[in-house]
Amino acid sequence: MNIKRLALLAAVVVLIALFFAFDLQRVLSVEYLGAQGEAIVAFKDSNTWAAAALFFVAYVAITGLSLPGAALMTLIAGALFGLVTGVVIVSFASSIGATLAFAIARYLSRDAVRRRFERALVAIDKGIEKDGAFYLFALRLVPAFPFFAINLAMSVTPIRAWTFYWVSQVGMLLGTVVYVNAGAELGQIESLSLSGILTPELIASFALLGLFPLIAKKVLAQLKARRALGRFRKPRRFDTNLVVLGAGSAGLVSALIAATVKARVTLIERHRMGGDCLNTGCVPSKSLLRSAKMLSYVARAREFGLKSAHAEFDFADVMERVQGIVKAIEPNDSVERYTGLGVDCVMGDATIASPWSVRVNGSEITTRNIVIATGGTPFVPPIPGLMDVPYYTSDTIWNLRTVPRRLVVLGGGPIGSELAQAFCRFGASVTQVEQAPRLLMREDPDVGELLGRQFTDDGVRLLTNHRALRVESGGVGHVLVSCDADGNEVGAPFDALLVAVGRRPNTDGLGLDAIGVATDDRGGVEVDEFLRSTVPTIYACGDVIAPYQFTHTASHEAWYASVNSLFGPFKRFKVDYSVIPWTTFTDPEVARVGLNEQDAESRGIPVEVTRYDLEDLDRALADGEGRGFVKVLTPPGKDRILGATIVGHHAGDLLSEFITAMKWGLGLKKIMSTIHVYPTLAEANKFAASTWRKGHAPEGLLQWVEKFHRMRR
Repeated sequence: MNIKRLALLAAVVVLIALFFAFDLQRVLSVEYLGAQGEAIVAFKDSNTWAAAALFFVAYVAITGLSLPGAALMTLIAGALFGLVTGVVIVSFASSIGATLAFAIARYLSRDAVRRRFERALVAIDKGIEKDGAFYLFALRLVPAFPFFAINLAMSVTPIRAWTFYWVSQVGMLLGTVVYVNAGAELGQIESLSLSGILTPELIASFALLGLFPLIAKKVLAQLKARRALGRFRKPRRFDTNLVVLGAGSAGLVSALIAATVKARVTLIERHRMGGDCLNTGCVPSKSLLRSAKMLSYVARAREFGLKSAHAEFDFADVMERVQGIVKAIEPNDSVERYTGLGVDCVMGDATIASPWSVRVNGSEITTRNIVIATGGTPFVPPIPGLMDVPYYTSDTIWNLRTVPRRLVVLGGGPIGSELAQAFCRFGASVTQVEQAPRLLMREDPDVGELLGRQFTDDGVRLLTNHRALRVESGGVGHVLVSCDADGNEVGAPFDALLVAVGRRPNTDGLGLDAIGVATDDRGGVEVDEFLRSTVPTIYACGDVIAPYQFTHTASHEAWYASVNSLFGPFKRFKVDYSVIPWTTFTDPEVARVGLNEQDAESRGIPVEVTRYDLEDLDRALADGEGRGFVKVLTPPGKDRILGATIVGHHAGDLLSEFITAMKWGLGLKKIMSTIHVYPTLAEANKFAASTWRKGHAPEGLLQWVEKFHRMRR
């Protein structure tokens, strides 16, 4: 820090120290002002301009140094100078003081703050970059953040000082008028009697003060809506109440809810009804895993007392079974069923033409609202040589009819892990390449390590901590070249390559940029807590917004998107993500709800961990499924469930008890006191609760009970 910065810092520190050293905050108290009120008013009456100037300078100093008292000073301005003069003084003084604080903070600490809080500033930077002055205006208008905090936070952004000043001047004007008006009404009190205090004007001013945040939010919402919709012509009448884009889980539920409440709804799908879950995701993958599980039991025959067992299979028959299950479920998601339920179903490519219209098959449908539920698509990384070889994704792997002799799976997440284990059990030589140190990085280390051991036992060649470099092709076939943590290159030859490194939102071709729907870095639709996009007539849900890419969360979000879009003028509901469960259907399964240990540590949440191993559970031993555990996180000393992880046979089913407990506030004591059927896997939940209870036994009381029993012997 140079001499000029040090000098300015010293001056600021001295001024702040003097403020507290001379107890000047006492001057800005109701008690002091009440005692000195007559003298202050007398000085103002005899020296109006001097009083106004002194007040102006004091206000600038307080706000410029980020000292407490700005709100009270605003009320005092109204009491001393009245509404009009008070608003003029405070409006300019607060804006100048805010800009002074902004400039001081920027000059002294911008670089240091950015280095230290770079991640926390990402959201603010995005807001400034995208909306500029309007973003600051929104912060100023709606008092969600302290006055001084906005000044300091904005100082580290790229916003210009002049822009900061005039936007603050305009943005704070409404709040200034409300607060100064309240102070002016207080200044009119002539008597401390009830009739003197409870005047209609004073009651109205304080009611306005309390309602100001709500009024400001409404004003801001109207301004945002006008900004987003102003350049489009709104139809006088609409063909339908709601258009839903995409007939996957989110879209089907959105359309069904709309039809159920007697709205007219149009559902548009470009490919196949049922979306990824039915056609390329949950249904086919779980069907394939079931067949692979049967083969694993054959391989384990001796564990079950069988001298030998053998199974012959044709992989084409297995895949036909998979497609047969898809076809069996297909009618539930069909055009015929949804048409019968009152939904207008249209097959075709849709483009959003305006906030109130959608083009499809050469015609335009006008609508009051739109729900985007177009799902996601596999992400294919730009690996050199990858495009030169035939590769599969979770969308195309279902075209296989023979088991690849050598299969490389790129990715160690849920999709890659499920399919790597399945194809290994069908006889493929599988190599799984994962850049992270273990499989399923969202889960705790003990989960990934257990699963890694199981995969190795199954015969999967695991290359964790390996980054894919390139794909080579030559006389020996195709090879995926990766490097380990030390930079050593490792080759994995393959006949088939499955790319399973994640999914990206499917928003291409919808025309979102043209109508102003904001998207994130991955292309997903940005939504607020009501699942409303930056264009207020357009909502989104499911994988296209991507906080959680699960079928059940897509259906969960669909309720909020459809209900909020249909009934928004009267009531909106904030989407509830408080209890979100998921399961990875490997063998053993991995199921989780709420926090795990690594989440708690990263967020600084103190937890107590209770673990019960399935190798101690009677039913697990009887079934030969003793691998895994139940792990529950609670606040230290309390039985409230913060999260649960289950690794084991049917873990996804066992998790339901903890999901219900978390949703309805039931603790481990309630689970422990609930009768569970013996012998079942569900007893693991009860025994985990009992393990927690043993660790919190009332030792002092038990000592007295022991003495009581000794006396009776």
